[in-house]
Amino acid sequence: MSNLWIDRLMKALLLALGTALLFSFAHAQEAGKGQSVRPEVGKVLQAAVDLLKAKKGKDTLAKLKETDAIGDKTAFETYMIERVRGQAAAQAGDASVAARSLEAAALSSSAPAGDRQTLLAAAAGQYYTAKDYAHSADLASRYLKDGGSDPALRTLYVQALYLGNNLAEAGKQLASLIEAQEAAGKPASEDQLQLYASICLKQHDTACYTVALEKLLMRYPKPDYWLSAIYELTKSSSFPSRHALDVFRLKLATHTMRSTGEYFEATQLALQDGYPAEAKDIIDRGYAAGLLGTGSEADRHRRLRDMATKALAEDTKTLGQDDASAAAAKDGTVLINTGFNYVLRGQADKGLAMMEQGLKKGGLKRPEDGKLRLGIALAIAGRSQAAAQILATVHGTDGTAELARLWSVAARQSH
Repeated sequence: MSNLWIDRLMKALLLALGTALLFSFAHAQEAGKGQSVRPEVGKVLQAAVDLLKAKKGKDTLAKLKETDAIGDKTAFETYMIERVRGQAAAQAGDASVAARSLEAAALSSSAPAGDRQTLLAAAAGQYYTAKDYAHSADLASRYLKDGGSDPALRTLYVQALYLGNNLAEAGKQLASLIEAQEAAGKPASEDQLQLYASICLKQHDTACYTVALEKLLMRYPKPDYWLSAIYELTKSSSFPSRHALDVFRLKLATHTMRSTGEYFEATQLALQDGYPAEAKDIIDRGYAAGLLGTGSEADRHRRLRDMATKALAEDTKTLGQDDASAAAAKDGTVLINTGFNYVLRGQADKGLAMMEQGLKKGGLKRPEDGKLRLGIALAIAGRSQAAAQILATVHGTDGTAELARLWSVAARQSH
């Protein structure tokens, strides 16, 4: 996750802190009003503030050392000194000193109630910059419990928990934040979802990681996220090989088919399954991408393309001849396969009707596969809403349901 937002947060906090500090210091010098500092302390503080305003952080720190020799400092004097020291150290780039001083100022009994949250937030940010993530998370938590509502501090809190390896709490807090944002109609940022996915992955929580990836795909559908989601789906040795072509179809739909081998294997599988129109389309895409038809395997690629072309011509000649027998079959398998072929050939209305008829007839060896295939066909036909509805009904524990969810996301993105 980028730290740019943290840098901006720190600048905003320190600017607000500086304005409040100068006001408080001037106010403190007004005779008879509230707490004040003794002249010997005030003289050093005023000089330090002048140096701070001139952006001379290191000189400010050196000047403040003069207060070390002043004995019996009051709580308010100590508070003012640490507050100025914290800002000076932040300006000088010494995050550790800045964090400790700002924390001391925030927790001082002399800190004005209206400034305490700003001080806590600034201290949490400086601890974060110093890579003291445990202290950063602690102060960010105090800030939130004290009623602080800046969403940037909540994100800093989660990030500090994460970098401090408190993954369980980081995941819990981030999930809560994302849920609250979505309920308010504000989608989670890409950085937040990336962090959530990373937390899930580090905890080996596959279900959580899948949810995070799907959210990323819905909002920020980048090819790398699709590749991660598809890899996560197929990496298990238990993922059924019968869905290999469905995975290639998903890669084509999400523009993540990347290799010569993928195009070649997908073409072969389409031919084997009896879908020559799809096979011809896949191999043509491979040629168009410059991944087929070149190199030492060019002849092999050409032979496969010729095979797909011939199979498509033969399928065109016989198209429709087996429709009656498909309708008369004892179960809906042939209707689904035949209907899917029509969809792949561009005859969506006829093909989808046959597939729906096949599902209603039943008797399928794997009913969930039938629903998945209908959902894919609807997605290919550009009927995303109907595709999402049928894909949401796909169940199973072998990866079929997860594949259906990814296809549902792809369908909704394409239209």
